[in-house]
Amino acid sequence: MKIFRFILSLALAVASIGAVAQSEVRFFNEQADTARISEMLSQGASRKFADNEARVAFFARNFIGTPYVAHTLENDTEILTVNIDQLDCTTFVETALALAYTSAENRKSWRDYIYNLRRFRYRNGTVDGYPSRLHYICDWAIDNMHRGNISDATRFFPRINYMVRTIDFMSNHRKSYPALADSANFARIKAIEDGYRNHRFPYIRTSDLGAKDTKTAFRNGDVVAFVSALKDLDVTHMGIIVKENPSADPYVLHASQTGGKVEITKQTLAEFVKKNRQWIGVRVFRLADQ
Repeated sequence: MKIFRFILSLALAVASIGAVAQSEVRFFNEQADTARISEMLSQGASRKFADNEARVAFFARNFIGTPYVAHTLENDTEILTVNIDQLDCTTFVETALALAYTSAENRKSWRDYIYNLRRFRYRNGTVDGYPSRLHYICDWAIDNMHRGNISDATRFFPRINYMVRTIDFMSNHRKSYPALADSANFARIKAIEDGYRNHRFPYIRTSDLGAKDTKTAFRNGDVVAFVSALKDLDVTHMGIIVKENPSADPYVLHASQTGGKVEITKQTLAEFVKKNRQWIGVRVFRLADQ
């Protein structure tokens, strides 16, 4: 009888934890999205990937044609949001990475995906108010690299340069972020920005992206972050590299505000960056081995 009561108590505790975890997630379309996530993970489990980059590219391609919608994460209360039906450039990359990471763990449940999405999106993988979301890509990169989720592949490229920049765009444009009307949120964001004064990071200049050795160094499935020309911001756009073969020109699969959907650029990466003068180069990240 004691053993039965212990098992029953344990089962109730597990059920309670599951209910709490579910209540901490905001779905766009819970029934359809959880089914689709599980289906994609099952499809990934049936494939053999040459590397993690190819795994990222596979999951990213599943979202071609998905509408571009900005600000889907904004809510009165900060909560993990799952929305695979509407994506912006950052949520698109996070979604593809979380799916690929879950697949690399040989897991096929949407619950595992949600766990990993939280790990990529929030500092230390924990939701603790608006400032806990990794808003700046420099902050996102350092936090996720520290926890072994990604690596900075930029340093492996044949032509790299370094930039030193103070990152404080959000506090300088406080009125553009409704959550920063709250003084506590503003103070926490300022404290985060203080850690990125004279922040040094590697990047590949626009003028070097067309070089043959640089083009060859890109892998199908690399995450590419576009370095801003603004003095107080590091990155203003993200996407995923697609290549037909190792020696082919890299293109960018991204959630395009201009195109209104997830799509592959008509221009090569080098042409795409050169055409957009708000960017001065790129950073490159890769999913780490699990």
